[in-house]
Amino acid sequence: MRKAIQIVPLLVLLSACSVLPEGRAPDRQVAVRQSAQTLPPRPETRACLADLGASKASFTPLPDKYYGAGCSTLGTVRLSSLKSDDAKLALSNLGPVTCPLAETFAAWARFGADRAAQQILGSPIVRIETMGSYNCRNVAGTSRRSAHATANAIDISGFVLADGRRITVAGNWNDKSPQVRRFFAAVHASACKRFGTVLGPAYNAAHRDHLHVELGGRSYCK
Repeated sequence: MRKAIQIVPLLVLLSACSVLPEGRAPDRQVAVRQSAQTLPPRPETRACLADLGASKASFTPLPDKYYGAGCSTLGTVRLSSLKSDDAKLALSNLGPVTCPLAETFAAWARFGADRAAQQILGSPIVRIETMGSYNCRNVAGTSRRSAHATANAIDISGFVLADGRRITVAGNWNDKSPQVRRFFAAVHASACKRFGTVLGPAYNAAHRDHLHVELGGRSYCK
């Protein structure tokens, strides 16, 4: 595996996230095990990589791969960290994501999530926790491929703050603290302005523990 690098500036609805039987925890990071055809990077990703580098994100560009059965990772990167206004934002459990998704995610993390944490909770974010990105699977209850099957979706599960607090979707979405509820309302609203589809606990039980964001789909926020 190549070491993550930081490139300096030169640079639908219904996208449910689990198709496993109830009671079984999905492994959101493991793609279907099958032989993959590896292709050279595509020229159209170059401008996106430059913009992503300009955001001071730390990432590794990945080769294009087709896994078959409608699953692929084309024009993707592996994000190591993002940049807030004045610090680094660590990431956990995040696999390949398309470059446009990574770029949008980086902007949301800085301007939507971290600034909301500072203004509402009084502490910046130091780590964004996720339940993964790429996974070769269908939308729950359908035969249609999920946006996860093309690395076009991320499931966000929580945030760790500089003051030591860990705030999760599963445990704190309806927190007794009005400030925590305001924070989640703010990051959800900000996500809805940037991503094509945003699904959270208000959507259905499958999203009770995470916020699903993707670029594709017709604009839908729940």
